[in-house]
Amino acid sequence: MSDGSRLVHIVDDVPELEDLTTLTMVVVLDGFLDAGNAAALAAGHLVTTSTARDGRTGTVVATFDVDRLHDYRARRPPMTFVRDHYDDYDAPRLVVRLLHDSSGAPYLLLHGPEPDNRWEGFALAVREVVERFGVTRVVNLGSVPMAVPHTRPIAITPHANAPELLVGESRWAGELRIPSSAQSLLELRLGEWGHAALGFVAHIPHYLAQLDYPRAAVELLERLEVGGRLMIDLSDLREAAAQREVEITAHLADNTEVADVVSALERQYDSFARAEESGANLLAGDEPLPTGEQLGQEFEQFLAGLEQPGDDDTDEPPADGWGTGGTR
Repeated sequence: MSDGSRLVHIVDDVPELEDLTTLTMVVVLDGFLDAGNAAALAAGHLVTTSTARDGRTGTVVATFDVDRLHDYRARRPPMTFVRDHYDDYDAPRLVVRLLHDSSGAPYLLLHGPEPDNRWEGFALAVREVVERFGVTRVVNLGSVPMAVPHTRPIAITPHANAPELLVGESRWAGELRIPSSAQSLLELRLGEWGHAALGFVAHIPHYLAQLDYPRAAVELLERLEVGGRLMIDLSDLREAAAQREVEITAHLADNTEVADVVSALERQYDSFARAEESGANLLAGDEPLPTGEQLGQEFEQFLAGLEQPGDDDTDEPPADGWGTGGTR
């Protein structure tokens, strides 16, 4: 038995997955690669739409040993205290669910907190799942905070462990040194083991990174439809995204200082778009960006007026997203 299999329990008999010629597994890990909760919102939408079709939240076909992967002191699970006693505990779960897309086709969703340790063992455990169920492609979804305005199209960075798997063209030129993640290591290792893996990272305006940003979740799921060969009903999520944009616009109208910062980001973004053919990028534009201190001051009031996500996750991505030389 490999180190990976000791970290995961896989259901022995899943008749629906037998004799399939293609099977997609979507991977969404909460924490580092989830600015704006975009990936988590996308995963939640997948479960919700599948539940609406099947009448259940998805059969769990594999469960990971969270006790060996999770740092409870760094990311303390919430629990409920009622007057004089502890009433409930939300234990972290890292599972693989069997879901169905809008056409009824089965696919898998691996979701839960990103492992805090034993990444190599986790990758081996995922390999066990991939090979047990005959997964033909793994699709990672993630998001990072970037110095971009919400008034421009959301950029998506596609990636894959084989060129023929890429969906879209990356806007990055040259080489970047970035903080690693369990998802990025998984994609690398799956390629070494001969398994197809690809993914998409949405660029989130860093002043919205701590809010639910469903517009980015829509963008990720639209790419998933192509890269994962799935059909997904996005109507409810698009409605939530439109409502969030209305809220942001309303708050900008009442905060001219914030609007000035967004305008500066718009000029930076447009400068990049004009210079893109020469290899420029958002991390090295000609126009100066507001400093982190300026952004913090301007957006403190702005963020206070918008609903904050309920999950108090201390494992946050760095403010510079994929900046060179950044550390987690």
